[in-house]
Amino acid sequence: MAGVSPSTKPFTPTQGQYLAFIHLYTRLHRRPPAETDMQEYFRVSPPSVHQMVLTLERAGLIRRQPRTPRSIEVLIDPKLLPELI
Repeated sequence: MAGVSPSTKPFTPTQGQYLAFIHLYTRLHRRPPAETDMQEYFRVSPPSVHQMVLTLERAGLIRRQPRTPRSIEVLIDPKLLPELI
């Protein structure tokens, strides 16, 4: 992320939690989470999870492959991610 200082987070606290979840889930399960996995963890509705995924993608924080399930990739240095609560 050129132009972003390490102390400045390019995401909100809630977005950070989703990014941390995606990163840790991927490391633990060796595949990215499905939106239903995030829905269950955060206890939110399917549209809420989908909207967050779209928001993260638009912000350039994640990348997904079109029409491919479980294709979310975090584009942020893991050192910048918050601790998952």
